[in-house]
Amino acid sequence: MGVYDYSVLDAKGNEVQLSGCKGKVMMIVNTATGCGFTPQYKDIEAMYEKFHDKGFEVIDIPCNQFAGQTPGTDEEIHQFCQLKYNTQFPQMKKSDVNGENQLELYKFLKSQKAFEGFGKGPAALAMGLMLKKIDKDYKNNPDIKWNFTKFIVDREGNVVARFEPTAKMAEVEKCVESLL
Repeated sequence: MGVYDYSVLDAKGNEVQLSGCKGKVMMIVNTATGCGFTPQYKDIEAMYEKFHDKGFEVIDIPCNQFAGQTPGTDEEIHQFCQLKYNTQFPQMKKSDVNGENQLELYKFLKSQKAFEGFGKGPAALAMGLMLKKIDKDYKNNPDIKWNFTKFIVDREGNVVARFEPTAKMAEVEKCVESLL
């Protein structure tokens, strides 16, 4: 199975086949509207505007599994993102990315790119300390650790990178641009 064998539901409940993104670079990201990383929507939208015409797609999957930071309905989430960040990329249905009810897509993504750490700096240190309280073994499992974890998929459907929410958006953009 490859990334193109999966589908997700859009915010209205319609099935979206990832095979429709063949030949494009994708960023698949679990998002939240009430998180300290929520301002990353601004950077993601800027990347979308800059690269969409060159074959870049964003698969935005709101998720409420991390401290309940994505309250509200799919429509409320969409309205928030459009009003606050003027997002133009489509948002999918709020879904789980870990656990018993996780999307099959996320099982696949995590099997392709495991957690490799949060990097360096204050945000990375804070994330590590917080997660140790939740899961002492967090470093040794591929689970999504928090909102705004990004998977980058190349034009051939290969999962080539995983960026934790603490990664600098400039690094994410550089990766995407190199694949276009």
